[in-house]
Amino acid sequence: LLAMLAYQQGREVTVKLVSVFHGNARLGLPAHQALICLFDPQTGTPLSFIDGTYITALRTAGAVALSTRLLARTDTRVLAIVGAGVQGRSHLKMLPRVRPFSEIRIASHHFAHAEQLAATDARARAVETAEEAVRGADVVCLCTNAGEPVISSDWLAPGMHITSVGYRPPGGELDPKVIEQGRLFVETRQAFEPPPAGCSELAGLDPSVGTELGEVLLGRRMGRQSKDELTVYKAMGHACEDMAAANLVYHRAKRDGIGRTVVL
Repeated sequence: LLAMLAYQQGREVTVKLVSVFHGNARLGLPAHQALICLFDPQTGTPLSFIDGTYITALRTAGAVALSTRLLARTDTRVLAIVGAGVQGRSHLKMLPRVRPFSEIRIASHHFAHAEQLAATDARARAVETAEEAVRGADVVCLCTNAGEPVISSDWLAPGMHITSVGYRPPGGELDPKVIEQGRLFVETRQAFEPPPAGCSELAGLDPSVGTELGEVLLGRRMGRQSKDELTVYKAMGHACEDMAAANLVYHRAKRDGIGRTVVL
């Protein structure tokens, strides 16, 4: 059970409580479940309690979409999603917003799950293996709970953009050889810290090898430098993303009169 706190001047104080129970898949429950609480920055008064599970799913895929917008080739057309759970669904929703994918391949440990997800988008089709999904794709998104690599560096080609959101210490879904083969991007260099603050796949690496997405947005460091460059985005999740997303939800709900007022 993790507590993620964030504050920025002009926004509400935000705290997310998130549980990570990988065995939940057997129960038909998400591995990650969360509650987000907002507090008045002047008085500390509780303002809102929000479903953090849904926000976490969308803000995670949203950051992946941002990395794709910044780093994927502009002629990108084929998307591969490995994993058909909560994050697979949110990636299918968010990634087409930043690139005009004409083909989407979905692979899952359970083929039936890949079929179910693919049925929700006319551009998508289920494939039997991760290798079949990855070979020849332009963007590859890893969205699994796997504690060991789910793709091989041998399947990759120059110019791909690879993303990974899985979290399963002490291992992980992203092969270190893939990281070595490409140029690494992260949300924050805190991703190089030991778990639970950081990613186990990045353990032992010098944080200077990673470029933050914010640095690319601000023009402080380069994004993709050639059409043949392999770019790799490893997500860890950061409380500032929850803060930004929850503030959008809270103020839109207030404006539109959505939600329920409760007395504590």
